[in-house]
Amino acid sequence: MQPPLAGTGGLKRPKIVDVAESMLRSAPVAPQGRDLGAEIMTNIRGMIVGIAAVGTFVLSAGAASAHTPHVCPAGYPDVPNIPGHFEQADIAAGVYNLQELVTRGETLFIGVFNKCDGQGRPATTGAGAKRVPDEPTFIRTSAPESNSCAGCHAQPRAGGAGDFVANVFVLAQARDPVTTSVSETESNERNTLGMFGASAIELLAREISVELRATRDMALATAAKTRQAQTVALNSKGVNYGTLTAYPNGFVDTANVEGVDANLVIKPFHQAGVVVSLREFTVNAMNHHHGMQAEERFDMVTGDPDFDEDGVTRELTVGDITAAVMFQASLGVPGRVLPADPAARATIDRGEQLFADVGCASCHVPAMALNDAVFSEPNPFNPAGTWKDASLSYSIDLTKQGEGPHLDGVPGGKGAVVHAYTDLKRHDLCDAEITYFCNELFAQGRPAHGGVPGAHFFLTRKLWDVANSAPYGHRGDLTTLSEAILAHGGEARSSRDTFVALAAADQVAVIRFLRTLRVLPAGSPSVVIEGKDGRLAAADAMKVVGKK
Repeated sequence: MQPPLAGTGGLKRPKIVDVAESMLRSAPVAPQGRDLGAEIMTNIRGMIVGIAAVGTFVLSAGAASAHTPHVCPAGYPDVPNIPGHFEQADIAAGVYNLQELVTRGETLFIGVFNKCDGQGRPATTGAGAKRVPDEPTFIRTSAPESNSCAGCHAQPRAGGAGDFVANVFVLAQARDPVTTSVSETESNERNTLGMFGASAIELLAREISVELRATRDMALATAAKTRQAQTVALNSKGVNYGTLTAYPNGFVDTANVEGVDANLVIKPFHQAGVVVSLREFTVNAMNHHHGMQAEERFDMVTGDPDFDEDGVTRELTVGDITAAVMFQASLGVPGRVLPADPAARATIDRGEQLFADVGCASCHVPAMALNDAVFSEPNPFNPAGTWKDASLSYSIDLTKQGEGPHLDGVPGGKGAVVHAYTDLKRHDLCDAEITYFCNELFAQGRPAHGGVPGAHFFLTRKLWDVANSAPYGHRGDLTTLSEAILAHGGEARSSRDTFVALAAADQVAVIRFLRTLRVLPAGSPSVVIEGKDGRLAAADAMKVVGKK
């Protein structure tokens, strides 16, 4: 394996006010007139006043068992389920090989957390704000509501998508007191998405963000030099994200930026496109769904080793979160399952061409090129309260490492091709006649655009796992691909109507093509051929690896 990128230095402690501002930006406004953002900020300010001093945390290499398993809180003569903890300095120093790191991450992903591990957050909300410690042990709406990550991410195996029963209620976790309602006035109900290939998606987002911001910075420099406003197109990897205008005084008009925040940072996770990295997703989810608090978000920010007052300290170390991230990052990328029968293959090939012809591929972009397939953890765009010190980073090559299937590499280069069928851009799929995907009331950080509320915009769904990641739609209330297509309005209305106008046989061909895109067994080649008895014949598949 490639050695990890190691470095020296301590973990930089983000300012608590930065975390507070981040919470404030993402907090909803309750329909009853309560401003949850203001309440969160009030709680945070009270927390700041109560902290006399915040210590400096330095990560130093030590024994592999530096953090032993937790001792159960008083009154619980039991044992924790998590066997010890990893330290980031040990990871960066190469104490663990990739398999050891992934195995520990898998333990954290599929393990059932208990009170001895730190499960529960009686004195904090799911958004991380301080609260009176009367949080219910489990509650389906405001959470904690899950025993393990794999409880929701289970289809077709651990790390995948979730059934409708695994739906989560986003933003309800910020409520104090907690809500017992599943109404759209209380939260945004979302279906669980799969994590296969997520590291490749994160790398694409990073590279697009860098390119878009470089375009902005060049426009600013040109405007300052010429003393004239500069309007530039925001293009990256064949996708247009609108335009911006830079002025000589340094002002940037982002009114015409499309599908991405004004800061031009692509956020490829959550169906709303509001989370920047696997690490941010993991830290958020651990607290929200399980009440497991990462030291980088809580201990190191507040100076309080037991901020949620559950009797357990250092519930998840920086190294633990890295291990959980690397488990997800090492999951294989989805691929193709093709029939052996030539006639069936011809139908699928026709369906693939029709998918492009009707316009679906304009948003569900079949492939994007990565300049560099090395995934380094952490992400430089991580927000405050999420570790981003690159001096202790860890790296893997997604074309060679991990469980497989791997990304298709570029001969003679360090890049790769990502066949994800997405443009990593938010779109509005509603119009005057079709409003199926406009059932959310909370923007969740999504900006309004062109007079359309932010809650109408969703990230283009990745289709590379669509054959075995049902149900569909952000709520998971569509059981077939046909239903999902017919629910497309707004920006996708033309493509939807063109699909409807196809002959029945051509519509079938499109669906059959989509049903070749799926999560494959670990270690599979990227394309496999279905045997006559329905099994996957890996030996035959090797003959067509690379055909997309």
